[in-house]
Amino acid sequence: MAKLYLIGTGPGSSDYLTVAAVQATKFVDVLVGSQRALDLFPDFHGEVLVLRAKNMDEMMEKSVSLVDGGKNVAILSTGDPGFSGVLKPILKLRDDLDLEVIPGISSLQLAAAKLQVPWDEANLLTLHGKGNSDVILDFLENGKVTIVLPDFRVEKLAQFLLENGMNPGRKIAVCERLSYPDERVFKGTVKEVASKKFSYLCVMVIY
Repeated sequence: MAKLYLIGTGPGSSDYLTVAAVQATKFVDVLVGSQRALDLFPDFHGEVLVLRAKNMDEMMEKSVSLVDGGKNVAILSTGDPGFSGVLKPILKLRDDLDLEVIPGISSLQLAAAKLQVPWDEANLLTLHGKGNSDVILDFLENGKVTIVLPDFRVEKLAQFLLENGMNPGRKIAVCERLSYPDERVFKGTVKEVASKKFSYLCVMVIY
């Protein structure tokens, strides 16, 4: 029976790619992932399928179909497959596959490390696919640090928080393009974050 691997590729740089992730790709016929994830495996010579936001469902179904057809397939998941990754959609699609999950280092973990935040007591939240959802508002007054993956640009999330009554002086950190050479960590207030521009690849930490 063919196997499906869900491989966490970490926050982006090959420095954070695990040995287990690299080894797993040696057993597969097909590699599926975003272009930035695929770029981490330049020596892979099998079939490659590019995963995009607009073809996510199609690629999940195709990956399962390829496994049913006898091919070993790996789906690359930036960060960790179990946190805002590909594990949830695959389990919704099928629960009878020969499946192996290779964990990866999440950008939330790296943000916590950069800021020296013990993340075992933090609120961990993803807004991917949810927009600037009211769900974040439920986590902001429990006395814990909140580490969040925004759905859109982080300054838009800061504006949303201000519109929903957050103190403009509340402390926030934005970790941008973590693990890449142009990585940046900005520390300031929610008002300052709302007035700046950041790239798409950000983690917000709310104190």
